[in-house]
Amino acid sequence: MKNIQEAATVSETFTLLKERLRDMVPEAELYVKAELAYEINRLKKEKNAVILGHNYMEPALYHSIPDYVGDSLGLSRIAADSKADRIVFCGVRFMAETAKILNPSRMVLLPAKVAGCSLAASITAQDVRELKKRYPGVPVVTYINTYADVKAETDICCTSSNAVDIVRQLDSDMVICLPDEFLAKNVARETGKKVIMPSEALNNKAGKNSMIVWDGKCEVHEKFTVSDIESARRQFPETVVLAHPECPPEVVEASDYSGSTTAMVDYVAKSDAQKFLILTECSMSDNIQAENPDKEMLGLCSIRCPHMNEITLEDTLTCLREDKYQIELDEDIRVKAKKSLDRMLEMS
Repeated sequence: MKNIQEAATVSETFTLLKERLRDMVPEAELYVKAELAYEINRLKKEKNAVILGHNYMEPALYHSIPDYVGDSLGLSRIAADSKADRIVFCGVRFMAETAKILNPSRMVLLPAKVAGCSLAASITAQDVRELKKRYPGVPVVTYINTYADVKAETDICCTSSNAVDIVRQLDSDMVICLPDEFLAKNVARETGKKVIMPSEALNNKAGKNSMIVWDGKCEVHEKFTVSDIESARRQFPETVVLAHPECPPEVVEASDYSGSTTAMVDYVAKSDAQKFLILTECSMSDNIQAENPDKEMLGLCSIRCPHMNEITLEDTLTCLREDKYQIELDEDIRVKAKKSLDRMLEMS
């Protein structure tokens, strides 16, 4: 299929989108989205912009305007190397901040006024400072789903795709892993570490081979349950279940596969199975379905991320036209945060 971004007219954009998305979006709505997408693709060339799209973007946006799509790690690498005048990040705020941290000379735009994250909001820089004081010398591994001031207090960042590998490479008896409780517990299980919540440790000593875990959670992934998996398998025994590592540990254990969003995309593409249940932000199932029309994503997921859902084609066009919602960071915080991201990229 011809690249939608190369479409010469709105009509051609619509035809290509219709072919890709089939019946996922009503035709009248899809034509409006095609008009927006065509103008965005025209304008980004004029303004020398690159558009990055996270795997959670709604299908009409995901399949029409991003120059690159992927997960946090992949998009971080692209943002770091971009030579475009503008980086438009169709994701949430911590992702756009990461792009600015890694590439400060470029204008970074987030097509939404807020686009926050429940997980990123669960921890502050002061929380990290207090943990470091309580456990001096213990390496702090911080999930990329955090804001810049938290990254500035950490030793090394990680993503869902490299967290296990990074913890293993540290080869430290104790590790502080922040802020996602479920991701940390899943990493602890794979690395053989004992999970300790800060409130459980006595006399500031967590013991050997332990992982200090924060109690932050993603408001989307914490809602998935083992009963969701059991229900799908009762109805469709041949279903392959894929769960994001931010899901509760019992959900991850009950699944057939767990990995980052890009890892799940690749898994479906390479698998011989025909039915899948994807336990993560639900728009991703539609995006995978569009790319794998011969396979079926079970429509049992109804959980959308309200923050990712703030990113629309309409606001992306406004953002690009007006250079609106620019990401600005304190330089001292940016420099400190960059060290933790650079170390992650070096170890990944």
